[in-house]
Amino acid sequence: MGRKSTIHRLAPETKSYIEAMLATGAQTLDELIADLQQRFPAEAKAGGLPSRSALHRYGSKLDRRLAAIKASTEAARMISEHAGDSQDARSEALTALVQTELFEAILNLQEADDPDIDAGERVGMLSAAAKNIATLTRSSVNLKKFQAEVAEAARKKAFADAAQQATETAKQQGLSKTGVEALRAAILGAL
Repeated sequence: MGRKSTIHRLAPETKSYIEAMLATGAQTLDELIADLQQRFPAEAKAGGLPSRSALHRYGSKLDRRLAAIKASTEAARMISEHAGDSQDARSEALTALVQTELFEAILNLQEADDPDIDAGERVGMLSAAAKNIATLTRSSVNLKKFQAEVAEAARKKAFADAAQQATETAKQQGLSKTGVEALRAAILGAL
């Protein structure tokens, strides 16, 4: 079982401050260490603040997570802007993004040499991921069913519209009532 990183063992206030400073990227690691020592003198004196390498490892992971969130958000925004929502394409795209993230998270958990994750935490995360995957799968199945129903309704409407248009045109051209009905039946028969 790996030992938790120094940052995970910090008080929530200290950890949040570090995460905020790393997320802004406004300080170098040396500047952040100096800032932490000044802001949290008791922890600094007790040797409870993270080392430069711990900050670097944690910052790298935080950067990857922030980049993934940013990319997912951007992808969802682009899909939302370009997709009509008659078939709920946005939900499909969001489901795919979440599935991708869960897959990546599971791959990361399989890295046995990660000292930041202990075995109990890993099992809990895998259990939560499995539940979320099951929910996503049900959601995806329901979404596909909904999309199939919408596509079928659109296809029927297109044939009905075509039959109506053909009927009106045939009448205007003087086609007999029997001929108009035969034409209409032929078009609707394609359903």
